[in-house]
This record gives sequence, structure tokens and C-alpha cells, in this order.
Amino acid sequence: MNRYKDYIKRSHDRCHLYNIDKDLKYSRIILTQNELNERLIKNRKLILSAIPFMNMLYDFVKGYDFFLILTDKEGCILNILGDQNILTEAFELKMVPGAFMSEEAIGTNAMGTALKEKRPVQVSKDEHFIYAYHKWTCSAAPIRNKDGDIIGCLDITGYSENVHPHTLGMVVAAAFAIERVIENEVYLDEINKSKRYIERMFNSIEAGICVCSEEGIIGYYNSRFKSLFNIKKDGVAMSDLIYDYDEIKKKLLKDGELKDLEVYVKADINKLSLTLSIYPSYTSGEKEYVCVFKEIKRERRLIDKISSSKAIYTFDKIIGQNENFKATVEYAKKISDSKSTILILGESGTGKEVFAQSIHNYSSRCDKPFVAVNCAAIPSNLIESELFGYEEGAFTGAKKGGYEGKFQQANGGTIFLDEIGDMPLDMQVKLLRVIEEGVIVKIGGNTPKYVDVRIIAATNRDLKRLVGEGRFRSDLYYRLNVLPLYIMPLRDRRDDIPYLIKYFMDKLSKRLNKKPVIIDDNEMERLISYDWPGNIRELENYVEYVINIGHIPQTLKEASEKDVNRFTPRTLSEVEKRHIENTLRHFEYSVTKAAKALGIGRNTLYRKIKEYNIDLSVPK
Repeated sequence: MNRYKDYIKRSHDRCHLYNIDKDLKYSRIILTQNELNERLIKNRKLILSAIPFMNMLYDFVKGYDFFLILTDKEGCILNILGDQNILTEAFELKMVPGAFMSEEAIGTNAMGTALKEKRPVQVSKDEHFIYAYHKWTCSAAPIRNKDGDIIGCLDITGYSENVHPHTLGMVVAAAFAIERVIENEVYLDEINKSKRYIERMFNSIEAGICVCSEEGIIGYYNSRFKSLFNIKKDGVAMSDLIYDYDEIKKKLLKDGELKDLEVYVKADINKLSLTLSIYPSYTSGEKEYVCVFKEIKRERRLIDKISSSKAIYTFDKIIGQNENFKATVEYAKKISDSKSTILILGESGTGKEVFAQSIHNYSSRCDKPFVAVNCAAIPSNLIESELFGYEEGAFTGAKKGGYEGKFQQANGGTIFLDEIGDMPLDMQVKLLRVIEEGVIVKIGGNTPKYVDVRIIAATNRDLKRLVGEGRFRSDLYYRLNVLPLYIMPLRDRRDDIPYLIKYFMDKLSKRLNKKPVIIDDNEMERLISYDWPGNIRELENYVEYVINIGHIPQTLKEASEKDVNRFTPRTLSEVEKRHIENTLRHFEYSVTKAAKALGIGRNTLYRKIKEYNIDLSVPK
């Protein structure tokens, strides 16, 4: 016996241990029909995966007196096919489905020995342990699952004189092919399970999600997307659903991806305002885009304005071609990653928070919180608890579990303290400690808590003057003013007014689902010459008003014309005072309406009324 057939000797030794009788003709173990049915169901995937390859293998040997057997991992015959003559002999030996071909049941044979040795084997003539099988040569190979565990065995048996040297190789190749099919089926089952799970998750998401081609043709989408855009057919393009998709596409090609871009749904679909984020994806080498649409709810926008934990503005969204203004933007970029405090100075409506958010998004903290706090909007008796939080039971009505203040909410990111000039003096001392030591103490607590927060403050007031008047601490001023950033008023960048008007006209007309108003050259010149004391906020409100009424208002045209005709050099204070008086007069001295038209807060307007000694009594 050669070394290659050492497994025959080992098998025969085992047969002696199993007390196999060489005169044995039938397997010691043959299942009942019910037991066989259970086993067939259990091995259904193996049987179905093997059938095509058993048929293919049988086609090669058909007519040469061969038969093929498939067993499970214990050697139980699951399927058998072959030429009728030799099959008849096999059936006479009860080699039928349900019979076990293990060494323990029938002695040395290719199937039982392959399973025991865990390798392909060929058993010929008297290498079989029982005499009944000496006329045959059997070639068998185990079948494994994706984890390498044996799950079955494939065998081809024929008369000894008909067996070709390559018979074993054919069986090994077929067994390997069956393994690949089973592996792929298991993989596909896992994929299908994952797909169904993902689809359930996908369709439960509040956001509308779709996948589109580089050309913007929409393929797959979830149920929320379908309802948002009332999709009724396949092959819809992004440009059919939202305005300015070509411009969005250009920006996408430039930046690679987009996040939280405000877009407008076409008027005949609905009147929703949405944010759009687009992320690239690659499938089979082809580039696609995953588009995520989220509805902007008015309540959420209001909350975000009061105290936001997300910065949506970036430097590329800041409109301006004025050289001095562009230099300001570049300076803001340069200081974005500094750990030092930034003090943004500028009149109301110049876009101080836009710059603060852009600085945050340009910095290494961009994926961390951005928390904006309007110091003038929070009552003085609440500002400490809002900024630093409180412990449970700190005072009557304190929330169970306490409250994390804005500094803790901003931990790791940026806190934007707007209208810092209105912060009470006692709070200025505590803010100074946070800047110098990086710690806060909650109301009702004793334990200092470390916070890693980058501070950006902003004001439209003259802090130096407030320091001189004793209303602002000088030490806090110098700690805040490490990196000053001055935002110029709109009147100092008049060349940007046409760009801003166009931007607001496009944006607001889509949001309002109204036609843009055409502004001729003469009207544009008047608007450029106007001083805009409320700056960009006033300009935006004006454009929105124009879109709503559908034309340039006569009163504003006249006011602009008078300003142009009577324009003489005068101080900023005189310009601002006159404009406030005219606006108050126009709105019959309603501070709320005047503040809205000017694009400033009521508190700010009251302060200016007091500062300029403006009489609020209605003339009789």
C-alpha cells in the first residue's frame, strides 16, 4: 500500500474497532421515511445547490455505468442518480436515500472515509472493507461551508475497470463549485436580510433620501422622499423637483459634497423649504450621489436663532466682491483655528453671527457644537443659569437632574456670545473666570467643571466707551479683544449691494413661490445710494417686502430719491437718527414694526431712541 493510500490502512483499522463484518451487505443505519423527510428538509440548501453539478457530472459519465451520491455531514444519503443497471445493483445493496455511508455504518468507502479523513479520497476494489463493494471504485470529496465546516460529501461510483484516473479530480471540482454556490447563497441571504432591514430603517427615516446619477436622474428613494415630492413615476430628474439644480451641481463638482444647503421645491409640487446634503457614492466604479432632504420647520428655525447648537453658515455663503470686505473674510479664515478669543465688532445687521458660524465651520472644531447665546435677550436674573447651568434643587422650580448650561452644551466646540456689551457686570466677572481658567461652577454646586470651549463674542456697541463709563470691565474687554474682527457696514461696501439684492431676490422669491421683481438701473442706483442703517438685515427685509407686493414701493423710491438729492456729508449718528425717525413716523411710532423694518431688535431700537433722544409721542 503506497503512502498516498495511508488513509486506507487507517480506515481499515477503524473498521476493526467498529466491529464491521466483511460479509456485511447493507448499512447498519437506514432511516425511516419520516426521519429521512426531516433530514431532507434540514439539508434543503445543500441538495438544491448540488443538483445542477450532479446533473452536469452525470452528463460526462452517462452510459458508462456510474452513479453519483450526495450525503450530509454524517454520511446519510440525500440524493442519488446514475445509469439504471448499476443503480439497480446499488439499490439491491440498499444504497438508497436514508442509508448511512459512514465508516461506522458500512466500513471503508469513499464517502465515509472522506468524511472521516476530511479530505478527497478514492477507494478501489478490495480497499473497500466489505466484500460487497469490491467490484466498485468510489471517488468522493467533502463539501464545506464558508466557515470551513464539512456539511456533506459528493461521490461518484462505478465498476472498477471503468474508472478513469481523473474521476477524483472531477468530483473535487464539482464539490468546490457546490461550495461556492452555497457560500454565495448564504452571502445573498445575508445581503437580502440586511437589505430588508436597511429598507425598513430607510423608510422610517424622517428625511427624504434618494440616490441619483451624476446627471441628476433619480434611481432609488425612500417613502419620505416620495411623499415630499409627490413622485408618481420613475426616471425623474433633480432639476424637475428643485430650483437651481445646475448651480447646485457646479458647487457639488467643486466641493465634492454639500451639507445643509437650503433649497426650494418647485411651486407646482409644494411650498416647502428644505435643506439638502449630498454625498458621493461609488457603485461598480460608477459615481452616484446620495441626497438627503430635510424639512425646515419654522419652529425649529426660531429655536435655532435663539440658541443654536449647529452652525449652518460657511465662508462660501458670504456674498461680497468689495476688496476690503474680501480682505476681512480672508482675515477671518486665518484666525479661525486659533484658540484665542475673537471679538466681532460691527453695526446691527452686518452679519456678525454669519461670520461667527463660518469661523466655527472653518476650524478644526467644525464637527463639534456651535452654541449661540444672545446676551441681551436673556433676563439678567436668568443669564447665569443659562450660561453655567444649575444643580438639582438649586432653587424652587429647578429641573429634576439639574441643567447643563450653554458652556457645557458647547464643550469641545464654540460658544458665540452675541451682544456681549449688554452682559450684566456681575456676570462679566464669572465669564472672565471661564476665559482665564476654563472652568465653570453650576448654580447650587461647588465642583468646578472643566470646559474646552472656543469663545467668540460680538457687539454693536463701543466697548471702550462702556469701559470708560464703568459699564464694562476693562480686564474682560482685553481678554475678549485678543483677535478683533470688524465687519464693515453696508454703506462702506456699496458695490456689493447689487450682488446682495440679486442673491436675496433669487433666494426669497423661491422660498415665497413668487416671481422676482425686476429692478431697473435707475432704481438700482437709488438703492446703492441709500445708506441702509439696518445694513444687510434691512436690505433683506426690503427685498422680501418688494417680492411680496410685486413692485418697488413708491414711498421707498421717493425716500431714496430724497436721500440722493439732499445727500451731503454727515455723521453716521445723524444718518441713523434721521432714518430711525422716518421709519417710526412711517409706522405711526410702533416700535415693533419699526424695529422689524430696520432689521434690528426692539431692545436695540429702544436703546437708540434713548441715545438719540427721539420723541415717541404721536404728533396730533
